Amino acid sequence: DSPRAQPEGLIKLGPKSASQVLVVGSVAYDSIITPDFSAERVLGGAAAYASIASSFFAPTSLVGIIGNDFNPALLNRFRDHHIDISGLEQHPTEKTFFWKGEYTHNLEHRITHITDLNAFAHFRPQISEHIKTVPFVLLSNIAPELQLYTLNQIKGNPFVIADTMNYWIQNTHEQLLELLKRIHVLVINDEEALELSGESTLVHAGDKLCCLGPTHVIIKKGEHGSMLFNQDGVFALPAYPVRNLVDPTGAGDAFAGALIGGLASLRQHSSKAIKLGMAYATAVASITVEAISCDALLPNISSEITARVDVLRQMGHF
Repeated sequence: DSPRAQPEGLIKLGPKSASQVLVVGSVAYDSIITPDFSAERVLGGAAAYASIASSFFAPTSLVGIIGNDFNPALLNRFRDHHIDISGLEQHPTEKTFFWKGEYTHNLEHRITHITDLNAFAHFRPQISEHIKTVPFVLLSNIAPELQLYTLNQIKGNPFVIADTMNYWIQNTHEQLLELLKRIHVLVINDEEALELSGESTLVHAGDKLCCLGPTHVIIKKGEHGSMLFNQDGVFALPAYPVRNLVDPTGAGDAFAGALIGGLASLRQHSSKAIKLGMAYATAVASITVEAISCDALLPNISSEITARVDVLRQMGHF
């Protein structure tokens, strides 16, 4: 059980050789409209995508909330990946968080039609004793107040990755700045990075955000890949060339989940490990967008993840 990173050895090392991951965030019903299809009330939510993506690499626990209308059969999605859902609370009277969105012709721009928080408006993450000592924590895209509330329950000194969005940047700026001082990696998309930093270029934004607390900042650029900023400088990774884009909804969440799971599998979080983790995260995200909801993230796709990482290696080889 050497903690040394092996290029071929990141996938599914299993419970005996991997650290545990905690994912905290939303589990939702999504209704999605694209130019080619529509889907009603499919599994969604940042923590759903992230926990499934993490589970390819490490034992994962999910903390979230669902409503009284949640289809029990959907829980099998998590059980099939051996995800601990003992922390998935069910509200007795409220419905499940519901989001309805529509994508334009190129699937790059998204219009939100409905956001009903429902049970999620009452969410206060309760971290059970058996997961308070997890060494790797992913705070999915939820209010900074809840992200901080979660961290205050965790014991020890876990490695923490956090995601955020424009709404929190605009409406809970001070709490978000407080959070940044307590995390190790900020994962953020390009528009959000510019808004949070107040800068006009991604390079300046990455440098500025690193000064706000995180040791590492990863800026996601969609089909243009991702960039890592830290004291070692800047690392850029291309996106996997997806030729069958179906539903981009959970790509960023799957990226963050696969990243934290990969680092837990390696049992390290050096700059080199994060770069390797980003490659696996990119591969998982590319698979995610090739089907609706989480449907492409099947338990048996480990070989496909590895194959896509190999493609990414070749893309960057001179």
